This record gives sequence, structure tokens and C-alpha cells, in this order.
Amino acid sequence: MPRVEERSAIHYVGIRVVTPFRGMLAVRDQLLAEARAEIKEAGFETVGFGFLRLHVIDMDGPMDLEAGYFTDGPTHTEHARLRSGTMVAGSYATMKYRDHARRANQALQDWARDTGLGLDRRTVPEGDEFACRYEAFWTDPAVEPRKTKWTVELAILLAK
Repeated sequence: MPRVEERSAIHYVGIRVVTPFRGMLAVRDQLLAEARAEIKEAGFETVGFGFLRLHVIDMDGPMDLEAGYFTDGPTHTEHARLRSGTMVAGSYATMKYRDHARRANQALQDWARDTGLGLDRRTVPEGDEFACRYEAFWTDPAVEPRKTKWTVELAILLAK
């Protein structure tokens, strides 16, 4: 069930790219593998099994996204593509799902709208820009390689 949750800032390292919506999940998987290799080389400690952050969404055009891993605290990296970042503190609309990402994302947004909650987003020429919107992966892919069986948590920052 969707709910509102207060969250502290969450630090991470990730790789950000702009890619077409079609094929986006393959790009996500490539970025997670690249980030994991660079994190291992750099010696960072990570928390969890990765995330996909959606900065700007255009279902008919390019998607501005970032894939990476949460860390225990702020990090600094010299890698050309791996960057440090933060999921900002605040109130989030959130829910967990398995499979059917598009339906789950729509359900969370509909719930927020129907509950009278505003999402922290704005329309820009490139699409819908979100202050903070991400999907955190709760399933270890080494244990369950089938992505349709993964538990995923959606989180979208609410407007103040």
C-alpha cells in the first residue's frame, strides 16, 4: 500500500546519462554493472542492491536517469562517470512492488493525487523533472536473477 514516509538524506554514488525510454532498462543494467565495478575498485562500502533515479521523464523521448548504489555517508570519487550524490531529506510518497513497474508508478502517482499530495516536480522542455524520484532494489540479484521477482521500492519527494 502507498504511504507517506519521512526520510533522511541518503548518500550514493551513481552514473547519470540521458537515454531513450525504449531500452532504458538495459541501460540501467549496464550502468549498475559499471558502477559496481568502479565502486569495487575505489573501495567504497555500499548499502543495498542498487537504485534507479529518474531526474527527467519523457516517455516519448529521452530519459535523464542515474543508476548506482547507496553509501553509508558522503563519498568522493575521481572516476570520470561515477559521481557522488544525495537523495534529499523530506516527505516521500512510497510503495513497494514486484514486476509491472509502469503500473506501480502510475498507481503511486494516482494515489498521491487522490490523497491531495503534490509531487515535487515541474514541467520543463525535456519532460517532467522531479526533485527526487527513485526506485530502490531490495532483492539481491545474486540470489534472485529474475528481475520480475525483485522487490522494488518507489519513492517520490512530495512538494513542501
